[in-house]
Amino acid sequence: MKKEEIKFHVSLDENHVPDKLAWESTDSGKSELRECEAFMLSIWDKKENNALRIDLWTKEMKVDEMKYFVHQTLASLSETYLRATDDEELATDMKKFSAYFAKKAQLYQDN
Repeated sequence: MKKEEIKFHVSLDENHVPDKLAWESTDSGKSELRECEAFMLSIWDKKENNALRIDLWTKEMKVDEMKYFVHQTLASLSETYLRATDDEELATDMKKFSAYFAKKAQLYQDN
């Protein structure tokens, strides 16, 4: 069995607020750490029948960047849900909400 690793590196300031975030993966083809401004990690705990989450972002992450990050995460979750369940109706509703979120957050201008 092949095993891969994904590691997150979190540097905290004196108030325990993320100062720098980085990640690396043994399967990425790159040997260096890749910096990022935010990450969201969701893990399904089968034993507890519960989702565990870690959401971190640096002080440097701008509010507008966070809006895009959340929107893109919502959009990708609808795709993940569709692939996992084949429930097209609910996946479409999720996509519609993602579009609604983008509109309300004023992420994209109409041409």
